Amino acid sequence: MGLQLRFHAHGHEIRSTFTPRPEHVGFKGVIHGGLLATVLDEILVWACAVPTGQFAFCAELTVRFLTPVQPHEPLNVIATLTENKRGKILIAEGRIENQAGRICATATGKYIPIPEAQISGMMEELIGGSSELTFAPRKQ
Repeated sequence: MGLQLRFHAHGHEIRSTFTPRPEHVGFKGVIHGGLLATVLDEILVWACAVPTGQFAFCAELTVRFLTPVQPHEPLNVIATLTENKRGKILIAEGRIENQAGRICATATGKYIPIPEAQISGMMEELIGGSSELTFAPRKQ
């Protein structure tokens, strides 16, 4: 099924929209926090990849849940790369907002770039032919 997320670059920000479904409920009509953490992890990876031209593995993810999310509630997901430590560690921050602009969850993640040899063919599989993202040239 997948999450069907599509990512778009807006300046330094990466954005997506996500509308959780009833099967994403964790308890009493509230969307499972682990699912929201997954959505944040996904967008943080893209926030690292677009400006650096490198995909990365998550080494650490800190999520803060601020407002419960209901099924069918459209959400805006936004992230930026905040620090690049000499290409060895990338730090990104993101948030999930409801349509009223209220922040539902925030995240900070530390990511380790994936070596070129390990990502052969990965870009085509994830991006496909319809991506609107432009990657920065990869730094050697």
